[in-house]
Amino acid sequence: MGPARTILASLAAALGLSAAASAQVKVGGGYEAPAPTVDAAPELVGVDIIDRLDAQLPLDATFLDERGNRVAFRDVLPKDRPAILQIGYLRCPMLCSLVMNALVRGIQGVDWTVGDQYDVISLSVNPAEGPELADAKKAGYVAEYGRAGSAKGWHFLTGQEAEIRRVTDAVGFEYRLQENGEYSHAAAVFVLTPQGRLSRVLYGVKYEPANVRMALLEASEGRIGTTLDRIILWCHIYDAQAGGYVVLAMRVMQLGGALTLAVLAGGLGWFWWREAQSRRLAPQAVPAPHAE
Repeated sequence: MGPARTILASLAAALGLSAAASAQVKVGGGYEAPAPTVDAAPELVGVDIIDRLDAQLPLDATFLDERGNRVAFRDVLPKDRPAILQIGYLRCPMLCSLVMNALVRGIQGVDWTVGDQYDVISLSVNPAEGPELADAKKAGYVAEYGRAGSAKGWHFLTGQEAEIRRVTDAVGFEYRLQENGEYSHAAAVFVLTPQGRLSRVLYGVKYEPANVRMALLEASEGRIGTTLDRIILWCHIYDAQAGGYVVLAMRVMQLGGALTLAVLAGGLGWFWWREAQSRRLAPQAVPAPHAE
């Protein structure tokens, strides 16, 4: 399974790393086996994010939007720009709010605007939630985002369990209903192509504007961003361990080599042109007369 990025998962991982770190190397070079790691917390059983990049989402899955209209997923997916999919539930007491608030802060730092260059889709996994609550949540987040005209690019969806599962299974988002009626789930947002394919998963509860921008550029398939943006993206690669895009040294070297060759070729061409011009403009030598 892919890495679960919930707060609880981070705590469990920290406990595991702490146990592993307690291993000691003896003076004689022997190795003392680490203490057994703790079992996963009950809340984490069946909660993970499975790596399903490039998976096709079910475009015919049907939901209710924040106005109560029945829509297919393809109806809210923009045809000419990427989308960010956030999955959680509207009455979530902690993690969903952390994710959504972090996402809003992240996209506030991106110069592209929701509804123009990309859309945001929020899907509730709780079938008991409906359009009235979704509409209130949308109004709050659109106001917090604070850009005029962006409401057209925000979509809050609720629906039936079977349809919800079709989408969550497609992107590899596992969640589980607990005995207290709350849902345990991972923390991540999903970046989708205009065709509804999973392009990138951004984990955790912090989304740096630079990572969001690059993920959207990557998912847009060249439909948004400048030529310079695409060159910068080509020189980076997403590193799940680092939690963002990192410079790919080989591609930077290739780009630098190409630029060096271009500069050398341009310089040599200019010198050859100047030399040709000098020869063409030089006065022709008059042959000396032959002696009688």
